[in-house]
Amino acid sequence: MENNKLIRMDNMGIVVESLDNVIPFFIELGLKLEGRATIEGEWAGRVTGLGDQHVEIAMMVTPDGHSRLELSQFLSPTVVSDHRTAPVNSLGYLRVMFTVEDIDEMVSRLIKHGAQLVGEVVQYQDSYRLCYIRGAEGILIGLAEQLGNKR
Repeated sequence: MENNKLIRMDNMGIVVESLDNVIPFFIELGLKLEGRATIEGEWAGRVTGLGDQHVEIAMMVTPDGHSRLELSQFLSPTVVSDHRTAPVNSLGYLRVMFTVEDIDEMVSRLIKHGAQLVGEVVQYQDSYRLCYIRGAEGILIGLAEQLGNKR
């Protein structure tokens, strides 16, 4: 049997135009702002391959404390590409899926914050109700409500 050295998934990162615009959306979803910081300098650029960079990050954490979403706003170098309008079947496309207690209530709350339902809320067998929404800045997120024996 192979000895797997993976410990956990630490976080998922999304580059945004404005942390101030996106943080309130994820707070409404139920994440908490764990911290906000500026990362800059040649050492950080060695990790990303971008050289000297200046990035403001916000770390959002789920209520259970197990999952984190790192939001990054690049101050320099400037953003060179935008994948938010690509179709969901594009290679390398990103989305984050969250489990919620009441999908209808959550969708209606997020729509009040500018979110748009991508398709519709659908039921998968007797297991889940699911949907995709475009949230703040057009970021694609998935919502899932577990049916039947919850938690």
